[in-house]
Amino acid sequence: MRISFTSISCMFYFLFICSCQVPVTDLKESSKQEIAQAEKDFEKMAGEKGIKEAFVFYADSNAVIKRGNDSLVNGKDDIDHFYASPFYKTASVKWSPDFVDASSDGTLGYTYGKYVWQSKDSAGKINEFKGVFHTVWKKQKDGSWKFVWD
Repeated sequence: MRISFTSISCMFYFLFICSCQVPVTDLKESSKQEIAQAEKDFEKMAGEKGIKEAFVFYADSNAVIKRGNDSLVNGKDDIDHFYASPFYKTASVKWSPDFVDASSDGTLGYTYGKYVWQSKDSAGKINEFKGVFHTVWKKQKDGSWKFVWD
């Protein structure tokens, strides 16, 4: 029995393609780790460079943030404008996710956890606000993660 060159080539091509695929569980787990790191880097940037710069940097171009009285701020430009408020120049925020998950294809993920906002009033008194955040993350074409909902 003779095996044709074409048959052998097809078999090797099939084996090559199968060996190049990343298992779904590995992709999901690596995405979860990347999202957790993005959260840490996001929080660090907010502390070092300011809230406005961090939220604008980590926002997807179509991001939406939900803020006081259930108002929605749509898009990166409006997020930039929202955080230009004098309140955010004297405020600080710290947060850490309690939970991180990602889609099996590694393109979307979400986090939730606790946050603490602090701000100084005109008398220098520090006011503190605590709550729970929920962020939805989307993997960008360059491999970075940006939030689409916060």
